[in-house]
Amino acid sequence: MPAQSAAARFLEDEARGLLTRLGKVQSFALHETMVPAAALTPIAQTAIEQFLVSGRSLLRARVHEFLTWLRGPGAQLPPAVQQRRFTLIRLGFNNVLSQFDLFTEVITQRSEHETGVWLSGLDVLASDALDLPAFPLDAPPIICYLARGPGAAIRRVKTKLPGGGLNPVAIIRVPRERMVGYGIGSSLVHEVGHQGAAMLGLVESLRPALAERARQAGPASPWTSWANWISEIVADLWSVAQIGVGSTMGLIGVVSLPRLFVFRPSGNDPHPVPWIRVRLSAAVGAALYPHPQWEQLSRMWEELYPLDGLPPAQAEMMRTLDRSIPEFVQTLLAHQPPALRGRRLGDVMRRRDRSPDHLIATYRTWKAKPGLLPEAKPIDVFAVFGQIRAAGLVQPDHESRVLSDLLTQWALRSSIDLSQMCAAHAEAQRAQKRAVRLAS
Repeated sequence: MPAQSAAARFLEDEARGLLTRLGKVQSFALHETMVPAAALTPIAQTAIEQFLVSGRSLLRARVHEFLTWLRGPGAQLPPAVQQRRFTLIRLGFNNVLSQFDLFTEVITQRSEHETGVWLSGLDVLASDALDLPAFPLDAPPIICYLARGPGAAIRRVKTKLPGGGLNPVAIIRVPRERMVGYGIGSSLVHEVGHQGAAMLGLVESLRPALAERARQAGPASPWTSWANWISEIVADLWSVAQIGVGSTMGLIGVVSLPRLFVFRPSGNDPHPVPWIRVRLSAAVGAALYPHPQWEQLSRMWEELYPLDGLPPAQAEMMRTLDRSIPEFVQTLLAHQPPALRGRRLGDVMRRRDRSPDHLIATYRTWKAKPGLLPEAKPIDVFAVFGQIRAAGLVQPDHESRVLSDLLTQWALRSSIDLSQMCAAHAEAQRAQKRAVRLAS
């Protein structure tokens, strides 16, 4: 075998260095510490670990192939060709690290005192929020983490990750400044709505229908805006349907910005103009769960941000969009996406237990019998607390304490339930082995 060139020796050393560093990227189970109640669900942790192990294995195989090639056919090629091939492998290594760091950011917070357990409780709430009583969905694993800033975001399951590969779990980023109160439910359930909308293909079925409506009405039609904003609108619909007025109040908390931003045209941004977005959220709530509170909330928003003082053209644009809201909401709720097999979107999203009177009655029942509250479904709790906050029946400090305690209890209950399931499974296996021994 001919002696290696200096360039080939350098590249071989670099490749072996990659293998060494790759070996130091360990499973999260080996280096992340957290109390059991803060841990990811086994399904989520397994999905993440399998995804990362697969990426590392593929990269390791590529490095070994490169080393074999470098000492074989590649040895006769110019160093520039050898370098190009190695550079692609190194980019793959950086992609593996980027994906590892993405999940590290999420999982490391589980080690924070109190916060880690709250996040586990939010995982339970998020999974609960994806469930439609009228049309159950096969929920993917969902994990939450906190970040600075007022906005939330989701990286949906099966979407492409940086560097390639499909995301094995849904990851929801929630704003740290909203912990803990009904507002966190509004942000979280909105992001869950993006996942639910993707599973039902709502944007794919609604956008062409709205675009056609816009084409028929002409270029200045508000339907063009509704078509452009539909991805965020269906997530807002999901949130209002699941937690009622707490969704709209939480939205107001997020978009209460200087006037310039509340009325600024969104351009290519998929988010509606904030002023219109709040008015639309209240209109959706009124259509799903009729009650005077929606008109009162919408009127309050208009008092906070009156159209007076806007340039005439901008004010007229707001009024034109505002006048089209009732017809748009009717169209939205009457839509029949293929995934719902002939059922109307509004009929599937509407919940019989979300009327304001029912939610307040539920609160009074919990107040009379406190033992019922910890056993309630998380999504029901946030719907009730959003409603009683709107009705002035609870103070923010009391609300925060109760919801903080409940997040902890949900996390603990989930952890205990899982331990009991594992113990029952292990006992069943032991019983089966004893039966086999006795039979032999």
